[in-house]
Amino acid sequence: MPVTFRRLAETHRAPVEITCDGRVVTALEGDTLLAAILAAGGHLRVSEFEGQPRAGFCLMGACQDCVVWTADGGRLRACSTPVSPGLAVFTRAPEAAWPPLIA
Repeated sequence: MPVTFRRLAETHRAPVEITCDGRVVTALEGDTLLAAILAAGGHLRVSEFEGQPRAGFCLMGACQDCVVWTADGGRLRACSTPVSPGLAVFTRAPEAAWPPLIA
């Protein structure tokens, strides 16, 4: 996957490893989840209209376009959640988080 988000400054901060969709991502201390995922060449979701990768919309925690999930189904806003060592997130909701619809 091509990287479209590049770090140009503040490269001196300590590295922090997280996991996104089962892949280890190295971020820097103080990064948000959004910055870490995009810098690693990832994306947050796929557009329901065009099927293209999306990276969030407002980037300030208001729109929920950048929501990621924890293993237990918890939701985090990637644009405003700082990375922490060992954090594991998923860009798709875990199946357990979505109960089946009752017809």
